[in-house]
Amino acid sequence: MSIRIRLTLWYIFLLGIILIIFSTLLYVVLKVSLHSQIDKNLQDRAQQVSTGIKAQTIDIEGWQKGLLYLPPPSVFSSPATFIQLVLADGKIILTSDNLGKQHIPLHDKMLAENLNGMPTFKTVIIDSVPLRIYSAPIIVGPHIVGAVQVGQSLKEIENTLHLVLIFLTGGTVGTLILAAMVGAFLVRKTLQPIEQINQTANQIVGGQDLKQRLPAPKTPDEVGQLTETINNMLQRLDNFFQAQVRLSADVSHELRTPLTAIRGNVDLLRRGAASHPDELNEALAAIDGELNRMSRLVADLLLLSQADAGLSLRMGPVELDTIILDVYRQARLMASEVNIQLGHEDQAVVQGDTDRLRQLLINLVTNAIKHTPTGGTVTLSLYREPEWVRITVADTGRGIVPTDLPHIFDRFYRAQNNGQTSIGLGLSIAQWIAEAHHGQITVTSEVGQGSVFTLWLPTKNEAGGATSPKPNQI
Repeated sequence: MSIRIRLTLWYIFLLGIILIIFSTLLYVVLKVSLHSQIDKNLQDRAQQVSTGIKAQTIDIEGWQKGLLYLPPPSVFSSPATFIQLVLADGKIILTSDNLGKQHIPLHDKMLAENLNGMPTFKTVIIDSVPLRIYSAPIIVGPHIVGAVQVGQSLKEIENTLHLVLIFLTGGTVGTLILAAMVGAFLVRKTLQPIEQINQTANQIVGGQDLKQRLPAPKTPDEVGQLTETINNMLQRLDNFFQAQVRLSADVSHELRTPLTAIRGNVDLLRRGAASHPDELNEALAAIDGELNRMSRLVADLLLLSQADAGLSLRMGPVELDTIILDVYRQARLMASEVNIQLGHEDQAVVQGDTDRLRQLLINLVTNAIKHTPTGGTVTLSLYREPEWVRITVADTGRGIVPTDLPHIFDRFYRAQNNGQTSIGLGLSIAQWIAEAHHGQITVTSEVGQGSVFTLWLPTKNEAGGATSPKPNQI
């Protein structure tokens, strides 16, 4: 069942419930009000009759002989009101002229209650016509001598209530039919932009063109917000798709070079280099180097894939000064032609993953060594601040042009800078590790002077307590 039909049905259902409740209450209130008015009129008529009879000063004997007369009907009654007087023994002694030869039905229970001094109401059916009766005792002196009974037909009230019921039922049904048509129109009008969004989205998916965007609506309502959300999602999907395409091309390019080198050395071995020890050792060393390069690339890709899938870190207290010394020793072994130095040193402990933080710093140092010419200097420094720990890796290399700075952490970003065509995955992995520790990496660089990579780590991360605001990007 479509949303349009469900909304229309819900609209009709709720409106129907409201109309039924309103009609029922109106009918009940009207019925109670009309019957209460009838009962009040009967009580007033009976009181007027009782007062008029008492004014005749007839004694009990005169009552028993029927020496009474009713006041003129115009004084206390209308032609629809019937009156009769009954003695204590149930004998009818006087009736109003509009009763003719008939009389109001007597009921022993009503008379017994009257003789006990209690007035009572009763509704009886005479010839399929409902008749409302009020019977009240008549007291002469200390004695209850009889009862006055006043009756009125309820036929007109019942007819009125019947017409009201027909009107309310017909009005409710008609209103629901009209509401169904209007509701269907309004729902269709309201959902029309969503149908357009659905059609456009299907065209985008069918055409596999993620660069298309949904037309923005004229009004900033919920549909406009939905359109903006979908457009943002399409933009992110397009960026992700383009990144995957670039990543596939970059991985293919990165793997092609070592594979070509391995294939070339294998061909040399086949052509006879294996019989010459020097050429054999040189070819095997080249193959081993390229295999190591491919292994590192595959390991980096696996790590980034795990990071995208939500790799959890093994968090614990980490002594950053100890890690700095380990990285310093390892960097001195890697860089034979670049000077590795220790700058400012502090003692600092943060919550983090020791292996990942060491990997982050090694990647930063390796990147600095890679872009620092022979005789240059790479300096590692550690600073402890009240809310942050700051680790800097400064080099005296060729620097980074301003247009490349926003992209250096992208995977396999190709920067045309002094012959360097690809940054690789090292900085991407370093950025992920920093963000996983609720920190970040900032960079300052000047072409021809060198670069400074700064790792910011909070003294208390989100898992261990309140986290300070991150420093501004430099």
